Amino acid sequence: MPTAPTYSIPGSTTAAPADAAPPRADTQPERTVAEVLARSNVQEVFEELERDLVGLAPVKQRIRDIAALLVIDKLRLNLGLEAQTPSLHMCFTGNPGTGKTTVALRMAQILHRLGYVRKGHLVAVTRDDLVGQYIGHTAPKTREVLKKAMGGVLFIDEAYYLYRPENERDYGQEAIEILLQVMENQRDDLVVILAGYKDRMDTFFRSNPGLSSRIAHHIDFPDYGHEELLEIGERMLSAMNYRFGPAAREAFAEYLERRRAQPHFANARSVRNALDRMRLRQASRLFTEPGRQLSRDDLTTIEPEDIRASRVFGGPGT
Repeated sequence: MPTAPTYSIPGSTTAAPADAAPPRADTQPERTVAEVLARSNVQEVFEELERDLVGLAPVKQRIRDIAALLVIDKLRLNLGLEAQTPSLHMCFTGNPGTGKTTVALRMAQILHRLGYVRKGHLVAVTRDDLVGQYIGHTAPKTREVLKKAMGGVLFIDEAYYLYRPENERDYGQEAIEILLQVMENQRDDLVVILAGYKDRMDTFFRSNPGLSSRIAHHIDFPDYGHEELLEIGERMLSAMNYRFGPAAREAFAEYLERRRAQPHFANARSVRNALDRMRLRQASRLFTEPGRQLSRDDLTTIEPEDIRASRVFGGPGT
């Protein structure tokens, strides 16, 4: 029986992070959790995670738990208690717009600051970035993506689309086989995060037990609640230098209740899209008064009519 090919990604290395400062001769190895946190600045990433993402308490706790494991492993290593590098490949499951990509980015920063990956960058891809259209096309595409991701985190969204058993001429299985070998053989220089809907990911893993066995951490991202979505909307508006006018917040709260009951609601992503359409309607409203001198309040305030003109309320808008 022929031996399966071994895939090696050019340019990969297991050396310390290239941009990390070399240790000083007078620097003593860390002996406490506080020392590791202080030198790595990991606490800053936790603070960014809290600032950037509303809610998701279970997700944030799992990220802290993983970071705690890495910090303790670092302290063990400093005392000569060497052990095999822990498997850090992950699966993020949940509906669209629940913060999976943002958390993956913060995870890459944590891994880099603690010295588990060299660069700490995130490469986000889908099936189209990995799988070719003809024989001999998939392997080069997959290897090129892996080469870019080495030293960081590879985030594969809707990973279940890699496997299409109903199509005998599909080349996704070739990409999976390459991923499997690299996830095992070069796991100290690359962390892979697979993401998608939970039910579809469960089916995907049942069909690909080799991938399932390499995933150490499964993290489920819950949908946002009503108040959380309202807070997300207010944060997004503030970041764009807008605000809700009198009664507009209540109108937006009602909009959210109606929109969540409709198909294809995508959590924070749908909130962002709704705000973009509100800004569009605000601009159209102000545009109808070309001779009026517009104040700062005029230009930054979303009024109830900018929200209630939505098709969600039976209006003519989107």
